[in-house]
Amino acid sequence: MNRNDDNKKLRWYNIALIAFVSVWGFGNVVNNYANQGLTVVTSWILIIALYFVPYALMVGQMGSTFKNDQGGVSSWVKETMGPTVAYLAAWTYWVVHIPYLAQKPQGILIALGWTVTGSGNFINQFSTLTLQLICLAVFLVFLWVASRGLNSLKKIGTIAGMSIFIMSLLYIVLAVTAPALTGATIATADMSVSSFIPDFNFAYFTTLSMLVFAVGGAEKISPYVNNTNNPSKEFPRGMLILAGMVAVCALLGSFAMGMMFDSNNIPADLKMNGQYYAFKMLGEYYGIGNTFLVLYAIANTLAQISALAFSIDAPLKVLLLDADKKFVPQKLMKTNERNTPVNGYIMTAVLVGILIVIPAIGIGNMNSLFNWLLDLNSIVMPLRYLWVFAAFMALMKLGDKFQSDYKFVKNRKIGFMIGLWCFVFTAFACIMGMFPKVEAFTSEWYFQLLLNVITPFILLGLGLILPMIARLGKNKR
Repeated sequence: MNRNDDNKKLRWYNIALIAFVSVWGFGNVVNNYANQGLTVVTSWILIIALYFVPYALMVGQMGSTFKNDQGGVSSWVKETMGPTVAYLAAWTYWVVHIPYLAQKPQGILIALGWTVTGSGNFINQFSTLTLQLICLAVFLVFLWVASRGLNSLKKIGTIAGMSIFIMSLLYIVLAVTAPALTGATIATADMSVSSFIPDFNFAYFTTLSMLVFAVGGAEKISPYVNNTNNPSKEFPRGMLILAGMVAVCALLGSFAMGMMFDSNNIPADLKMNGQYYAFKMLGEYYGIGNTFLVLYAIANTLAQISALAFSIDAPLKVLLLDADKKFVPQKLMKTNERNTPVNGYIMTAVLVGILIVIPAIGIGNMNSLFNWLLDLNSIVMPLRYLWVFAAFMALMKLGDKFQSDYKFVKNRKIGFMIGLWCFVFTAFACIMGMFPKVEAFTSEWYFQLLLNVITPFILLGLGLILPMIARLGKNKR
């Protein structure tokens, strides 16, 4: 045995816990329950078994194969498909954060409103356009904060994020046991087997992107594959335990939501305010008023602030500071004394500003706008997962050129087909997610559909323009 194995300290349970914290969140339960009601229980079982488990195990093989590469997915793509495609992967990984950054200021204002007033009425006193202009101001403030350094903010965000994580698990335990412990009534009267079976119709398929969005991001754990004791056995075991933990939280969490919110009469603003409603009701069940609500709202405010600043800075630096000059213009890589890519920040501000303000012109109320931006995230964010599956299929095609301590499947043809299945399913979910969830064929429905279709094309298309600008700048010199 290689003596380096002595330095591999992580066990399967460490891997499972690290991955669980990075992949899962309480919002995943709320948002998907809002889309599907109790039928989401069946959807969770299917998505975890048929998509999440193979996805996580593919990540394990890719991370083990390219253990010395620091660039994550873009490095995997570079090794398997070349530098040009790797640039496109890196661009995708950055640009899909634009809708995420556009929604974070909304999340901050909503969390602050619940913290201060104990209700979700704070944002309703503003017009949609006024509120979005406030969101733009909030974003620009934190853009400046991010440019000044993030160390203290990261620490605050880590503590707040862990607090939310613990409270989310606590919610599941206390909510599921509430009827027995407190005599709380169950909101969904019909809990028969038929209430858990989805209608696999067009409307159902438009909600798949939110499920994919919820379980995506497993590639974050790829650096830990080669720090695992006996990776060929313990890493997949950790991933299966992770899948089990996600399944338990998703199923029990969805069941708990069904106890609090009638599956046949879901509140229209559940995606925007559902997390706060849930903790408010939990406090009422146990006779402690708004205690749970306030604790969760404070923690969520701090976590959202940290996530906003960190998501401005980190993905942009990954894209620009190690960029190939053939693909990215020199001016865009310019940094100041704090190593901040100044022009990259300006590009971020322009794109996010457009996505914050323009939709407010055609979307009538804040709840609809919040839901649309969340749905847009579920369409755009999973596009980055396509590169994971593309790289895995390319690896299967390359045969024995690369060696790995851990192999998801030994048969390369089967491996390729699994990668293709995940790629096609992700693409299908993203396309179906483009169809709006509001009343069909109204002016707002058409407006949202137009934005859902053109936004991904514009964001990804900009990545094709930058290399042309880089070439022009090089020729001028």
